[in-house]
Amino acid sequence: MLINKPLFCLWYMLLTTASVTSRKLASTFIRSGKFIPPLRTKNRERLNRLYGSSMTAIKLTQQESSQVPKKPILAKKVSCGELEECGARLRNGDLVAFPTETVYGLGCHALDPDAVSKVFAAKERPLTDPLIVHVTKTSDAHRLWNADENSDEGRALQVLCDEFWPGPLTLVAKAAENVPQILMANTGYVACRSPSHSIARSLIDKAMVPIAAPSANKFGHVSPTRAHHVYDDLLHEDVWIVDPVEQSSSSDTGVCNVGVESTVAKITCDDGDGIGKIVVLRQGAVSVTDFEAVLAKAGLDKLFKVEAAIHKTTADHVATVAPGQTVRHYAPHIPSFILAKERYETPELSEDDKESLSSMVIIDYGQRLSSWKQYALAYRELSASNNSAEAAKDVFETLRWAELVDGATKIIFPEISASGSVDALTLALKDRLTRAASGVVIHNIRDNAV
Repeated sequence: MLINKPLFCLWYMLLTTASVTSRKLASTFIRSGKFIPPLRTKNRERLNRLYGSSMTAIKLTQQESSQVPKKPILAKKVSCGELEECGARLRNGDLVAFPTETVYGLGCHALDPDAVSKVFAAKERPLTDPLIVHVTKTSDAHRLWNADENSDEGRALQVLCDEFWPGPLTLVAKAAENVPQILMANTGYVACRSPSHSIARSLIDKAMVPIAAPSANKFGHVSPTRAHHVYDDLLHEDVWIVDPVEQSSSSDTGVCNVGVESTVAKITCDDGDGIGKIVVLRQGAVSVTDFEAVLAKAGLDKLFKVEAAIHKTTADHVATVAPGQTVRHYAPHIPSFILAKERYETPELSEDDKESLSSMVIIDYGQRLSSWKQYALAYRELSASNNSAEAAKDVFETLRWAELVDGATKIIFPEISASGSVDALTLALKDRLTRAASGVVIHNIRDNAV
């Protein structure tokens, strides 16, 4: 077989680089059928994980599939009646997945480096992406932070904890010496939060140790909000999954009610100008305005400036002080794209557009794409009334549904404006969908790139 050298290099970049742009560019050639290199079995598997059913040209042959050894199923679902055993399991350095008010977390003993390494291995998560430590008492968080409680930084941390904990806020500050470096991506900053979900709090108390817990999924995939989501991603990992649904009808125990990860804010002291900073690194349910109001109430507004790093993204190999900073995150297994506002505001469709939509899944918000529903392979509305809380609660469940629609080759969702007066969860929703699409905005339904 003759191989075009430039295209071969492009294909190699797809398999080896962390660059999302390179992967998308290379995959365009592969999906088009113009270049199908002689892939090894493991590389075909990797591409199928990245692009799912759209990669029909490189699926395993029946003979090759039979030669791939089957991995044993190690994950185990447990009930809320087994939290005592789950706590003991965490103390002994093993993994337990549990619901919080945001998403399911994959928990381990936060101060045990070996246990922390198991989380990175199970998730296939780069060591540059730190974990969040979960506690039930503010005093436990202060023991992990290196901040004098009487300093400006210590006072700000206490005020924010008093106002927002327990709840969907993660605070990042300089770490105490006892915090393992692997937990913090060697940055010297540790992230802590106190969840409000009753199961999460009970588990932490029974573990009697702080619990480090990122989302309980494979790295980069859509975050889990149900026990079966965790099982689907981690069934080959040695993890217990707390599944409360069969035991209780309570909305508090069975569902991640916020639905998107916590707001993450980093607190630093002044750099010589007498003003400290509180930087929102990940959007969630707590807004910049919320921070400003609490600081003003406590008389600390003149000591700290609050700002949002809304558009900040990093490559996988760059260490960060907070999770969720990579451009490709929360991503379904099939290509996903943001449809530009100027396109959906002109809703007319050509016959080619209608034909293309027949293999696409539309995830809508505020009925922006509702006139195209009849032409799409599948359609689901996050909130017809533009209710950001309703949409945030269902966004990850909907993304996981979309990737499983039989015959789907592409997912599209409307661009959400962040201008003007928008609430915190609207910004969080926009952030999650932007990262699910790897930041790629299309201006034509049939496009696969900007």
